[in-house]
Amino acid sequence: MQLVEKHVIAQTDPRFACVDAACFASKNLYNAALYELRQTFFLTNTSLSYPALDKRMQEHEAYRALPAKVAQQVLKQVCTAWSSFWAALLVYRETPAKFVGRPHLPKYLPKAKGRNLLVYTMQAVSRGKRTLDRGIIQPSQLASR
Repeated sequence: MQLVEKHVIAQTDPRFACVDAACFASKNLYNAALYELRQTFFLTNTSLSYPALDKRMQEHEAYRALPAKVAQQVLKQVCTAWSSFWAALLVYRETPAKFVGRPHLPKYLPKAKGRNLLVYTMQAVSRGKRTLDRGIIQPSQLASR
């Protein structure tokens, strides 16, 4: 049973343009969600949970540029980066010798050249007689771009 597949698409592949556009949209959502988390932290000194972040971001244009399941995976990446920062900060406070310096807040991805991962779960992959049954993987909403 294969649980994960990784697909690397070369720039010469005809599908590259639509995948690149989706990765760029994923980067935009990542940066927008990170901005929301940072601003909430700076203004209220609290953090947003994943469900609260998802609820807040659902109306954002960057969220709507991707399939919902893929957008949720991007938000989970942001929440994981944020919680990793807090975990590293706790360890740093106990034993600073394990670190070269104090852990920093997660950084934004580069605005123009940045790209982010696309994580398609099985719910976000088109299934049917024309695709998955024949061994062809068709990520949803990617062919129409």
